[in-house]
Amino acid sequence: MAASRMDLDGRPIKPITICMIGAGGFIGSHLCEKLMSETPHKVLALDVYNDKIKHLLEPDALPWAGRIQFHRLNIKHDSRLEGLIKMADLTINLAAICTPADYNTRPLDTIYSNFIDALPVVKYCSENNKRLIHFSTCEVYGKTIQSFLPKDSPLRQDPAYYVLKEDVSPCIFGSIEKQRWSYACAKQLIERLIYAEGAENGLEFTIVRPFNWIGPRMDFIPGIDGPSEGVPRVLACFSNNLLRREPLKLVDGGQSQRTFVYIKDAIEAVLLMIENPGRANGHIFNVGNPNNEVTVRQLAEMMTKVYTKVSGESALETPTIDVSAKEFYGEGYDDSDKRIPDMTIINKQLGWNPKTSLWDLLESTLTYQHRTYAEAIKKSMAKPTSS
Repeated sequence: MAASRMDLDGRPIKPITICMIGAGGFIGSHLCEKLMSETPHKVLALDVYNDKIKHLLEPDALPWAGRIQFHRLNIKHDSRLEGLIKMADLTINLAAICTPADYNTRPLDTIYSNFIDALPVVKYCSENNKRLIHFSTCEVYGKTIQSFLPKDSPLRQDPAYYVLKEDVSPCIFGSIEKQRWSYACAKQLIERLIYAEGAENGLEFTIVRPFNWIGPRMDFIPGIDGPSEGVPRVLACFSNNLLRREPLKLVDGGQSQRTFVYIKDAIEAVLLMIENPGRANGHIFNVGNPNNEVTVRQLAEMMTKVYTKVSGESALETPTIDVSAKEFYGEGYDDSDKRIPDMTIINKQLGWNPKTSLWDLLESTLTYQHRTYAEAIKKSMAKPTSS
């Protein structure tokens, strides 16, 4: 396998060992699948939970047996972390609190998780001359310049004022009392620290800025594969409403605009970063699909249509309801208006472009969610009741 695989410059790809922090999550599980099924690389999979990668760990007869090891640990307080980073050629850090409802209700946890807890990872990689791929977020851009222009300004139609570029666009956050920006600010600061480690101490790094990666196993369905109480991100929120036959809640009318990219497309981009260090090191990459842009209201409408198709259920008479941000998220919430990624750098360096349409990625995701929910309900009904 190794001899037949080439990088983008025609060189054979050598097997490496990857320390993946947060391997048990949505992105980590898909990346582990990709690495096991298509590459010769080894993975040291670090996480608190392994539910989403159990199918890769058992049984021992799997073709990749021995190439993936699960280490149950929390990077906040585990002395094994540096040793595992030393054992690997590359560390991928996916660990984060990245649920919008937590940003203004748990701002301290959000800041500690996304900045303080990441500091040892960066430090160990730098001190031990290990390459780092760090997952940041498109939220580091904050609000667009367009959002500050008058409503009737012709400049609002100029992409220069709203398309987000890694090397040009400013990072504009709301006021300090708007604690929703605790996540974006912590993520931006760790990016700056990583960049500084590269400039001053020679750390080999790549920073990934995901733009709404969507697909099976994303976020959670409250009470089924996640906590009973909780507010996941927008697509999982809408999935949950559809599964439970509830109206979809549109925060402040659902006017915010977002782009969505299929997880399998995005993982292709990450694999290119892993296997082409000469082209990826020192770069920050937007990874999204600017062709899949919709308002949150349009997303709700499309998801309702897709779910009707995959489930065979009719749509509700009142499919959506409007709620205020304060009512939905609590005090201190604020939002960005548009998130459209510029793809120039990743296309130039890695030749990557997303392929999957919004309808197709929603169909794949909702088919999975519907099946998972049905299985969970069936299982709960089969449990014997206590007398």
